Amino acid sequence: MKNVFITRGTPEFMEKIKEKYASEKMILMHGSGGSQLLHETEGKTVFQTPHRYEVVSEVGQLQEHGYFALNNIAISDEGKPIFEERFKREHPAMESTPGFIAFRLLRPIGSDTYILLTEWEDSKAFDTYKHDPAFKAAYDSTQNDIVEGPAFHIFASAPYLTLFSSLHTPDPDQD
Repeated sequence: MKNVFITRGTPEFMEKIKEKYASEKMILMHGSGGSQLLHETEGKTVFQTPHRYEVVSEVGQLQEHGYFALNNIAISDEGKPIFEERFKREHPAMESTPGFIAFRLLRPIGSDTYILLTEWEDSKAFDTYKHDPAFKAAYDSTQNDIVEGPAFHIFASAPYLTLFSSLHTPDPDQD
């Protein structure tokens, strides 16, 4: 089974780890909250204290350069099978969306927060996808279930989105 491991830190430290393990499949991502390094492997990770995930579903190959949207969704233990089945059945097909690169449904190991990871050519492609009627219908359905629907008991808390780019723009105030 394929696994994904994620660790967080400063851009410089994450870059050093990536360079040290150049033979491993690692993607360096930068966002407003800092940087993170994603390690996708069928083996063990080189990270000391990573967040650990099993890949439940995947489309495409993660690329070194792109725009990453990580939808973080906390699911109760009893809700995990329901969530996975429902997501596989109801989530809109992204493959046909212009600018789509890859997708991973990541099951957490040791926590309750799944990650729906999508990679896009750029932020414009992701914005286009967010305005697609199929995306809106799936997102609205999930939001309604959290608040009032029949599946509300599977969600441990409200989902949140984190956005990252493979490009790092240094802070102009730092030397």
